[in-house]
Parts: sequence; structure tokens; C-alpha cells
Amino acid sequence: MPTERAIYLDHNATTPVDPAVFAALRPYLETEFGNPSSGHEYGQAAREAVEHARRQVAELLGADPTEIVFTGGGSEADNLAICGVAFSQWDRGRHIVTTAVEHPAVLNTCRYLQRRHGFTVTVLPVDQTGLVDPDDVRRALRDDTILVSVMHAQNEVGTLQPLADIAAVVRERGVLFHSDAAQSAGKVPVAVKDLGVDLLAVAGHKLYAPKGVGALYVRNGLTLEPLIHGAGHEAGRRAGTENVAGIVGLGKACALARKHLHAEALRLQGLRDGLWRRLAGGIPGVRLHGHPERRLPNTLNIGVAGVAGDDLLAAVPCIAASTGSACHAGRAEPSGVLLAMGFGPAEALTAVRLSLGRFNTEEDVGTAADLLIAAAATLGKAPRR
Repeated sequence: MPTERAIYLDHNATTPVDPAVFAALRPYLETEFGNPSSGHEYGQAAREAVEHARRQVAELLGADPTEIVFTGGGSEADNLAICGVAFSQWDRGRHIVTTAVEHPAVLNTCRYLQRRHGFTVTVLPVDQTGLVDPDDVRRALRDDTILVSVMHAQNEVGTLQPLADIAAVVRERGVLFHSDAAQSAGKVPVAVKDLGVDLLAVAGHKLYAPKGVGALYVRNGLTLEPLIHGAGHEAGRRAGTENVAGIVGLGKACALARKHLHAEALRLQGLRDGLWRRLAGGIPGVRLHGHPERRLPNTLNIGVAGVAGDDLLAAVPCIAASTGSACHAGRAEPSGVLLAMGFGPAEALTAVRLSLGRFNTEEDVGTAADLLIAAAATLGKAPRR
């Protein structure tokens, strides 16, 4: 079935900027261009905008505004959390615990500390749904453990980790707890006190704000060694003149997410489940990857037996989707996440991630389902490569 417009189903890679977000940030690219550190009228207007956005981010996370540090994105927020703890707790210990399904911003930062600074990193396994066992976390903790890092929602399969249960284990030992919430913030409730985290990373472009802006929640009383040195911006935690327009956009995006969180989650879950029902009914051998229930409401990761994910997407060029994390796009390799979940290379190569968003419709779902079903039928009859 042909379609005249592309259907965007790759919201876990990035989201479009919401028109209301763009309207909020636009003046800070045009007339309100002051430096927030300047004492004159232009600077103070920019400073007020930054602090208003800080309150908006804090409200989404159930935090105090003083606990929010603006960064250049989710990866920087993860780096600041992990390295900031590592370098500030250097004398206490050099052991970090994380999981096999983390984003590269976490795993590669841990590997850097291991390679260049002598840290030991324990990488925990997950089950076939992508879940980490809190008892595995307990067993991994040592006297020299200074940090546990477990993402809130897995970016490829959408599985939501039991952060509160893990936090209870970690707190017993007095170890700090960090979570990458780039995929979950704005999609499901992310209340830092309920989750029990000490640090939590947010990426603007995952919740309809611009790229190049993020935030790190840092629990009050916690000291981090900064990564970027300079003047005393962000209470000395992240130097550099603030990206005022991006920060304003992030704040507005968080305010919108907070206002519409429940209704939007229900709508997206309905679209996602409708898409899955149609695919499951129309494609023999289709398989769901990830937890069937503890999963982001917008995320559907599937595999069609005997059909490579990149071949399936190539057969439906009007559907914008992913075979895994956008950070690995263009590499014909099995999904490392699915391998860590216990799937073999052949199954991992079938993975296709369909992630819905705010502006998707029932029509999008119906058209995408018809196209994918037709493509899978054609490819399933083709000779194996």
C-alpha cells in the first residue's frame, strides 16, 4: 500500500520539537539574546528564563530546582554523573556496578574509567525481557563500590527497570545510585524521590525539546567533580555560558510532559498495542522483544523469523524506524542489547524498533502495519542470503 508521506516511528532516536516548545524558545534566539551572567537588563531577562526552566525541569522530576544542572545533552549528563562521582570519591573506592544493556554514554564512560584510571567495573546480566535482578546488584556490591548505574528505560526494547527495588539494595550499603532516564522522562512518571536515585540524566531531544540540551539531577548534599572547568556556572558544577534557548525549550517540554503525561501515555500505549495486534495477526513468526508489561508505552521492538531488520525497513522506505539504537545506525551487526538478553545473533539481527510519539495517529499505525505485513510476506518468500 503506497503512502504519500513518511511515517515517523523513531521517537526513541529523537523527537520533533513541539511547536509550543519552539514558540517558547524562539525569542531567546532573536530578541532576548543576553548572557545570563550579565548584570544589565538583557542578561537578567536571560537569567530569569533559565531559572524558570530549572523550576519546570525540577517539577517534572519531583526535585528541588537547586538539584538541576543543565548540560549539553543526555550523554554529557551521564558523563558528569559517573566521572563526577568517580573523581570526587577517588579515595573511597574505585568500583562501579552497571548493566549489560546500558546506553554507550554509560558503558563507554565506565570503560574509560577502567582503562585510564584503574577502576573496576562489574557489568550485570539481564534476563530475556531485559530486566536486571536486584539480588544481582546486591551480590555485586563491594566495600570499595562507589556507584551503581542502571538505566530507567532501555532505549531499544523499552523495558523499565525496578529502580526503587535496586535503590533499596544500594542504600543499605551507602553507595550512590545513578540512572539514565533519557528515554523515560516525559513518557512515564520519573519522580526521583520515589525511584530512590542520587543522580538522574535527562536528554532534551527525547521529549520534544531541541538537541544539544539536557539536565542532570544531583541530590542536594552530593558533591561532583566537574568535567568542564571555567567560570562558576551551574553553581560551579558545569562551566560555560548557558544555552538559553535550548534550556528554555527543555523547560517548556518538561512542563508539557508533566501536564499531559498520563493521557499521552495511555494514548501511545493504545497505538502501540494496536500496532502489535495487527502485526502479530498478520506476520507468522513475529516476536516481541522486551518485557511484555514493564515497558515504555510508546515502544515496540519486534523480530520476524528469517528476516533481517535492515531488510525489512529497506522494503518500507516510507517508514522511519530503527533496527536498534540510533547510535549504532548503519552497522550490520546484531543488537548488543538483544545479545545481552540471551538471544542468538540470528534473532538479534531481526530486531526492528518502532517507537511512537506525540504526533502519530491511528492512520499512521494502520498504514505502517499494512506496509510491514506486506513487506514481511515478500521477504519471507525470498531466498536466504
